[in-house]
Amino acid sequence: MKLRYKIINGFVAVLGLTAVALAATLSYTSECTPPPGVTAGADTMKAVVSRCYGGPDVLEYLDVERPHPGPNDVIVRVKAAAANPLDYHYMRGSPYLMRLSAGIGRPSDPRMGVDFAGVVVQVGDNVTRYAVGDAVFGARSGAFAEYVVIPEDRAIAAKPGNVGFDEAAAIPIAAVTALQALRDDGRLTAGEKVLINGASGGVGTYAVQIAKALGAEVHGVCSTRNVEIVRALGADHVFDYKNENYTESDNEYDLIVDMVGNHSLTANRRVLKPQGRMVLVGGPKGNWIAPFWGPLKAMMLSPFVDQDIGMMLASVTGDDLEYLAGLMADGRLTSKIDTHYPLSDTAEALRYLETHRARGKVIIAMDRVAD
Repeated sequence: MKLRYKIINGFVAVLGLTAVALAATLSYTSECTPPPGVTAGADTMKAVVSRCYGGPDVLEYLDVERPHPGPNDVIVRVKAAAANPLDYHYMRGSPYLMRLSAGIGRPSDPRMGVDFAGVVVQVGDNVTRYAVGDAVFGARSGAFAEYVVIPEDRAIAAKPGNVGFDEAAAIPIAAVTALQALRDDGRLTAGEKVLINGASGGVGTYAVQIAKALGAEVHGVCSTRNVEIVRALGADHVFDYKNENYTESDNEYDLIVDMVGNHSLTANRRVLKPQGRMVLVGGPKGNWIAPFWGPLKAMMLSPFVDQDIGMMLASVTGDDLEYLAGLMADGRLTSKIDTHYPLSDTAEALRYLETHRARGKVIIAMDRVAD
């Protein structure tokens, strides 16, 4: 065998072994460690944590030490939190590639939950934007707890007075994702026609309303049982996917926002205008390639077509929360709540969310008790 072939074969073998080692490392799940002790005399709070990867049964509802504010922080007593797919992805450490940042073997940060709404109960010495007693909502790790600490210049905003805590808690991840998919990645403008595939889900219910607020003609796709819900949110036309296929309709869209991924890119392009845009939000289940296959295909296809096709990842900011607060205050954005769970039943809330049967948002309400 010639030397160059030996070198190539050796390189391929090393690359293969590296891939196998990386896969084994990322997919390894450590056993749960005992909960840390609470410092004697420390103030405590109830919280939900995950000290190992797995299903809802790995979640623990226990006493942990209450946070204390730094000079630029506020402490919020959480009135309500919202469950999102992001939460069960972190709970399971899936897809495995996310463990590169979340922690190899077990979570590097056991805190659970992100979306919250509540009342400021303590502020740092340098805080100027918020005062004790202010009603706020935002996004911060550790929202599945009685208290959360967050810097005043991060993803936090004043809650409109006409909006309840549960409705505000539902907003951050889902509504910001919808906003950025439509306004930023989708570049939606007034008078354009947009299709939202997955219009009855957590992101979709907000996408319908935000698209209407931006002045678009909105078509939604959902199941039979949710048609009236999506229509009530303001959709101009609703496709019942059990009885009709939007990719076979006579419509042409300026923008398609796809939360489901149940039709091929080729099929979507048939109803996308020649200069149209398509934004992929999320993807299929899977621990390895499946969640990334749609975005990979979009990346490979996009350079060869005039239509703009790509995936988006949202980043919650205080500015976007303030924009959404304005829509809520005007009555142009409301939260569709499916059901409520007490903090002690957070595991059941995520178990239900994983069924993908929720019609809107699942809320963790701190003032509720388990049945």
